[in-house]
Amino acid sequence: MCGIAGWVSYDTDLTQRQEIADAMTETMACRGPDDRGTWVRRAVALGHRRLAIIDLPGGRQPMSVATPNGEVAMVYSGEAYNFTELREELTKLGHRWETDSDTEVVLHGYLQWGLDVVDHLNGMYAFAIWDERDQKLVMIRDRMGIKPFYYYPTRDGVLFGSEPKAILANPLASKVVDTDGLRELMAFTKQPGWSLWKGMREVDPGTLVTVTREGINTRTYWKLDARPHTDDQETTVGRVRELMTDIVNRQLIADVPRCVLLSGGLDSSAITGLAAARLADEGEQLRTFSVDFFGQEEHFQPDEMRGTPDSPYIRDVAKLVGSAHQDVMLNPSELTDPEVRRAVLRARDIPAGLGDMDTSLYLLFKAIRGESTVALSGESADEVFGGYRWFHDEAAVNADTFPWLAFSTSLMDNRESVLDPGLAAKLDLKSYVADQYRAAVAEVDQLDGESARESRMRTISHLHLTRFVRQLLDRKDRMSMAVGLEVRVPFCDHRLVEYVYNAPWALKTFDGREKSLLRHATKHVLPASVRDRVKSPYPSTQDPGYAVALQQQAKEVLAQHDNPVFQVVGKAWLQSATETDPAAITPLQRAGLDRALDLHHWFDLYRPELQLD
Repeated sequence: MCGIAGWVSYDTDLTQRQEIADAMTETMACRGPDDRGTWVRRAVALGHRRLAIIDLPGGRQPMSVATPNGEVAMVYSGEAYNFTELREELTKLGHRWETDSDTEVVLHGYLQWGLDVVDHLNGMYAFAIWDERDQKLVMIRDRMGIKPFYYYPTRDGVLFGSEPKAILANPLASKVVDTDGLRELMAFTKQPGWSLWKGMREVDPGTLVTVTREGINTRTYWKLDARPHTDDQETTVGRVRELMTDIVNRQLIADVPRCVLLSGGLDSSAITGLAAARLADEGEQLRTFSVDFFGQEEHFQPDEMRGTPDSPYIRDVAKLVGSAHQDVMLNPSELTDPEVRRAVLRARDIPAGLGDMDTSLYLLFKAIRGESTVALSGESADEVFGGYRWFHDEAAVNADTFPWLAFSTSLMDNRESVLDPGLAAKLDLKSYVADQYRAAVAEVDQLDGESARESRMRTISHLHLTRFVRQLLDRKDRMSMAVGLEVRVPFCDHRLVEYVYNAPWALKTFDGREKSLLRHATKHVLPASVRDRVKSPYPSTQDPGYAVALQQQAKEVLAQHDNPVFQVVGKAWLQSATETDPAAITPLQRAGLDRALDLHHWFDLYRPELQLD
């Protein structure tokens, strides 16, 4: 796991621009605290920051191989979980090795198969290969978009990086945000290829981008296809169990301490149970970590999204599997600390406005990093197996928009109220969301003969796996890599995603519950309490002191009458939110305060130029 950066320029001698390549690379230091390296030739500069996970003394990057017709060099971020099998296959084909790293295996895979190397990889990855033989750069991203990857076309080439900050460190990149960038920031639809920054694009998941002197070309190498599912219920459950066991076993491979993020929900508990069983066979005790807030369990109040606190279920799982468990306890002062908020913004590069759900995740990962370097997480199980409440809400399912936007909660209603009224009219988010929804639905392949119900649920699943989950994966990666922690996501293994995606909806809910297949496939490693638990989202503090602190900080922003944040945030709205009785603050107001404060600090950190035409 690492951070990568690079620059291709066919008309400039980049050996004279080493300091810029170094600056781009150093923005990725948080992603790779263990080592750094650059590889510079006339037309290309590659930069790498390393977080050592496999083959700690070896695996240094950039990594290159000399061929009779020129060098082939690579910078790589991620993990190839099947690198052992690929190494054996390539050895039989005549390849020889200088390290034990998966990086070298991937590079030799490219030498053997060219662009078809993508068909051989199982893992999470974003990597760039410069092929001197034909003066070509190839950028490749994993199928589900677990690892971030951005690029910025220039007059004579391209800039690229794991994160936008690497690209923005090059003077060729402009820090401009236009109305299109702001629309997606506020809309929550995850437009493919979107970056907040004008001129910058994200390498789409399952895509490879090729750069030559003639220009830039993209090719999709993987997408969700509709295929008949012929397995019966028992066979399907058995196959899910088999896949889950294999995936977790593969993703536990590391030469550094490992752990599991345990929330007490079905998803993380299933991974915990499988991981504990595997490590027990090796004579090792699993470590688990959870986030909680002081006083949350004692004073918990059910709300429209969370019916129960997590703690009792976490204790049940830890007791059953015998894990060494640690709760990371947080208080409102930590969650509202402006410096923590700024750290989150630097990690994400965007003012996401998720408040304590971002700051608590950052603080959790920071605490874990003191004990472990690799953590397994339950991200994307709800998208794969159909766990969110709106999957089971007929109004949301049948709405002519994204179901997560249609699901009725006080938090989702009128989310643009925080915006300056003039800007809100200019953005016209309603039309933007409608356009994005139509584009997303048009990408769904359907099976002939499928019922209207099954067809609709396939569409709902597709929207989540190609739109919704990508936002969560980006958040998880940025928060973890900001502190040098590698988070692995077993539920994103493409074999599992493909198999479960094509299972009929009736089979995914065969016991009348959400995530029936996962529940039954992993019941042998779960306590009864978790098997019966209703879906509960990532926790959020209920301490009233949180809203009070937000109001006070917002008042300080209001005192700065020329603050650039008021180009986006409505001053009247913010004034009203600060004057509301803290006991009467609504979830929408609290979220709006977090959004406004994120924007305030983001303007200060990034100094963007807004083009609001």
